[in-house]
Amino acid sequence: MELDIDSSDFGPESIEAPDSMRGARKILVVGGGRGGVGKSLVAGSLAVYFAQLGKSVLLVDADDTGANLHTHFGLPAAKSPLDLDARDDPHFQSMLLETMVPGLRLLPGAHDSTSNVGTLRAGRKARWLARLRGSGADYIVIDAGPGIGALQLDLMLSADVPICVTVPEPPAIETTYRFLRAAYVRRLRRALRGDRFRTSLVDRALADLAQLPSPLDLVRALARIDKGLSEFAWSEANRLRMNVVVNQTRVRTDLDLGNWMSALSMRHYGVHLDELGHIEHDDTVWLMVRRRKPLLVDSPTAKAARNIERIARRVLALTTAKSDGSLAPPPMPEMVPTLYSVLGTTRASSDEEVRRAYKRQREVYASDGLAACSLLAEGELKTEQARLDDAYDTLLDPIRRKAYDLSTFPNEPTPTRTSEAPPAHRALAAEQLMLQTELATELGPDTEYTGAILKKVRESQGIELTEISARTKIARAHLEAIEEESFQNLPAAVYVRGFIAELAKYLRLDPLHVQRSYMRRVRETKAP
Repeated sequence: MELDIDSSDFGPESIEAPDSMRGARKILVVGGGRGGVGKSLVAGSLAVYFAQLGKSVLLVDADDTGANLHTHFGLPAAKSPLDLDARDDPHFQSMLLETMVPGLRLLPGAHDSTSNVGTLRAGRKARWLARLRGSGADYIVIDAGPGIGALQLDLMLSADVPICVTVPEPPAIETTYRFLRAAYVRRLRRALRGDRFRTSLVDRALADLAQLPSPLDLVRALARIDKGLSEFAWSEANRLRMNVVVNQTRVRTDLDLGNWMSALSMRHYGVHLDELGHIEHDDTVWLMVRRRKPLLVDSPTAKAARNIERIARRVLALTTAKSDGSLAPPPMPEMVPTLYSVLGTTRASSDEEVRRAYKRQREVYASDGLAACSLLAEGELKTEQARLDDAYDTLLDPIRRKAYDLSTFPNEPTPTRTSEAPPAHRALAAEQLMLQTELATELGPDTEYTGAILKKVRESQGIELTEISARTKIARAHLEAIEEESFQNLPAAVYVRGFIAELAKYLRLDPLHVQRSYMRRVRETKAP
């Protein structure tokens, strides 16, 4: 589905998506990628998760290329799309299907219809969204389907939490970056709706670029025409905020893909693409589809289900976090970045931090790497690789580094390490704050420490099991068994007692209290 940037899309009939979706408490939209990457899995699982929390949830299948969410719940497809001209509420209510999950209703897609929602004019789309708004649900979760059509873009741009799903494959990653570019053009044109003069300037810049540009390329093209419009366009780029989930991960580099894409999107597009997490490749998902049951209902202990629950908790944290949309946009990235920004370090970074950063960035910008796939042309990629080598050689040579600092930052003192601490990951920071708030009322002198509480404390501090394993020399498998309370997978009690003490110290808890209460659970479970 091709991007339509005709200005007629933004006339009087254009939808005001944020207003038309205002009635629901929170809107979650899953889209932004090619077909077959797992959007239906993520949308359906998020809906189940919120329903299991006791919320009223409406799950909407808006995939006009092949609606199939109904099969995940063993339900029939809709025979016809919602009649938007019918003014009676009973017609809309009759389209909603109760699922096996209490509190969760499904609006299925009419996959055999010749007039799906995606083909509707803007005015009829607005009425469709208004019907969803009036459903009374606490959460509306929409599967927007693949592509960069007007409906998909409008839904994602209007969501409280828009979620792009991708997989570790070049076609999927290329499609995700293309979606970001299309979403930015759509957002900018919507923001300029009614201003024909500045809209014509955007049209001129797009025609000169002769392709769907990156936000930064369009901003810099506008700077040559109108500086004020360029500044406005940059603020809109910075306000565009998407989230990404990487599905079907198999190897270590797959786990880093979301974080790498997030950093690349900010550096080369000026757009926030916040990582929500990953979902491991799991045959249980395939079996779930065969059984026509939701993953969190059919196999809640599967590794993919645990991954999705972590993502859902971060989404929940984002929906309750305070918006930072009022903050002024940062300065536009330099045409020629500093050596520190090339490596993703600061002027206060040590030599060891420079070495680690260089190794990480070489992976990101590798010629056969996934994260930069389609983001840069071959010549641009070689330029970035050369900049990495130059930054590494310069910053590890004390004399060259000092000379570079004096020439680049002549009037700025060397900052302290604390003053240039990198900002926390947005979704992770929101999750940590939510968990810390919950733990403030749960932890006390009489707390019975379970594996679940230890995991919650760890995640509230943003610590990964790999980090604890590296520092304490406790095998990751044993740490996982402690958190999951898989006592059969733990060694003798004398070793477990030592593991618990070391884990408690690392998490800044009382080792004796944690050890005593946890080992009591071990004994009670193993007792005949």
